[in-house]
Amino acid sequence: MPKVKTHSASKKRFKVTASGKIKMGHAFRSHRLVSKARKTKKQHRRTKYASTANEATVKVLIPYK
Repeated sequence: MPKVKTHSASKKRFKVTASGKIKMGHAFRSHRLVSKARKTKKQHRRTKYASTANEATVKVLIPYK
């Protein structure tokens, strides 16, 4: 069977945990932080897990991770 190409943007953004979940960074943390609440900015520091609905799609994009 031929190799499958890994999606370059996805391999930089997602990691697969030992249990098979998709770990990712949180969005909306790069700029215009003055207008965002302190609580929001603090919560966005933490990593996030992709929803179960999107897990299959992401795993297709990063087949060897």
